[in-house]
Amino acid sequence: MPEAARVLEPAAERTVFLLAHTGRPAAIRSAELVVEGLLKSGLGVRLLESEAVDLPLPSSVETVVEATPDVLDGCELLIVLGGDGTLLRGADIARASGVPMLGVNLGRVGFLAEAERDDLDKVVDRVVTRSYEVEERMTLDVLVHNNGDVVHEDWALNEAAVQKVSPERMLEVVLEIDGRPVTGFGCDGIVCATPTGSTAYAFSAGGPVVWPEVEALLMVPISAHALFAKPLVTSPTSVLAVEVQPHTPNGVLWCDGRRTVELPSGARVEVRRGAVPVRLARLHHASFTDRLVAKFALPVSGWRGAPH
Repeated sequence: MPEAARVLEPAAERTVFLLAHTGRPAAIRSAELVVEGLLKSGLGVRLLESEAVDLPLPSSVETVVEATPDVLDGCELLIVLGGDGTLLRGADIARASGVPMLGVNLGRVGFLAEAERDDLDKVVDRVVTRSYEVEERMTLDVLVHNNGDVVHEDWALNEAAVQKVSPERMLEVVLEIDGRPVTGFGCDGIVCATPTGSTAYAFSAGGPVVWPEVEALLMVPISAHALFAKPLVTSPTSVLAVEVQPHTPNGVLWCDGRRTVELPSGARVEVRRGAVPVRLARLHHASFTDRLVAKFALPVSGWRGAPH
């Protein structure tokens, strides 16, 4: 990190937004420690009113009512404390504002997080000294067509999943890539994912793990009733489409497991690389390979490495 990046600006010009899942005692204590450390170092802190009520905060802490993109105006960083669900909630407002997001994992796997609960002191120090780097993660832009009209627009950081609604009936779909049909079958659903999302829902559905720096789009069937129903990895410039067949029951579109819209029979879902990325703050240069091994507790005993 260049030394110039460590020069602190006047405290009044530096504000950090803190988003936390304060419904759990561990999250409340973690939020207290982060707020205390930031204030002690002269940085301003902003929180949501609904989360601030759970914390013993000094009057200098600023609060806002709703988590709209403009709540990050004037903030240099969004710190998110929680599991993947909370981090995806933070991504909603971080993407629209362009403010980098730094995740601290208080959940289980937490691939989106950059630090763990035990690293809170280091997180505060790195934020205060600006000892972090920012990388951009690919997103998805999603369009839903019905009878030739665009009826819904959305986006996703991890995945856009087309799924069945009725447990007793399969969803009949036809898959398309770059304007050409690939195959059709009955299934429980289709996951269209980014490399970031390859370790989330797409992974659970049997998709490949894709390193974050790889630029690609994924299409992963869920419980397909077909001989050819393999995960597909396409160019980042491809346009993926899932057509819900007219004779099938209604489906549903889930974006990052957070936002949902009903898909009537005959609906068409188009997925392409998002125009706006999500910016993530990184504290260290640990390889994704090491992160993968640690998060999934993969067995690597006996490894000797390349010969010297």
